[in-house]
Amino acid sequence: MSQGIIENLINELTRLPGVGRKSAQRLAFFILSMPEHEAKAIAEAIIDVKERAGFCCDCFNITDKERCEICSDQSRDKKKLCVVEEPANILVFEKTGYFKGLYHVLLGALSPIDGITPERLKIRELIVRIERDNVSEVILATNPNTKGEMTAQYIAELLRSLNVTVSRIAYGLPMGGDIEFADEVTLAKSLEGRRKIIEG
Repeated sequence: MSQGIIENLINELTRLPGVGRKSAQRLAFFILSMPEHEAKAIAEAIIDVKERAGFCCDCFNITDKERCEICSDQSRDKKKLCVVEEPANILVFEKTGYFKGLYHVLLGALSPIDGITPERLKIRELIVRIERDNVSEVILATNPNTKGEMTAQYIAELLRSLNVTVSRIAYGLPMGGDIEFADEVTLAKSLEGRRKIIEG
């Protein structure tokens, strides 16, 4: 077998976040040892998600339909919006089973040094949703780090003129951490203990 084929796979795997060269080598040789149908299933799933997945027209979650399952669920409380940075954050919050409202994904956090300005995020679309759907509470659930705090403060100031309660998740979450890596109990407590920033 050509060493170039394995080397190419290792190089491609190192493109994944958190995967260094050693991890990529282990993954490459694990894939090599897998039954062919299992390896092909992984490859097909990657191709499928790239070809079919897009953003929900309302909340910007990942979906293969125009509107995601959460936005389409009539049992959800449409008056409450939980604002997160990335679609992956929704998966973690949903595992808690605590939040029964809807979400809004910003697709990032403010970082002027990296060129991530308000115009690059889905903030304007958030304001449109709040006004259109007569939202009563916005929960700012951006990450408890510098970028997340800056983003939460910026959005809170924008919403101050609207008749909406704005709250921030509590700090059961460690400062400098990422929501994606928090456990379900901590996240549920952070939602339960959220503090109001603006009274609507």
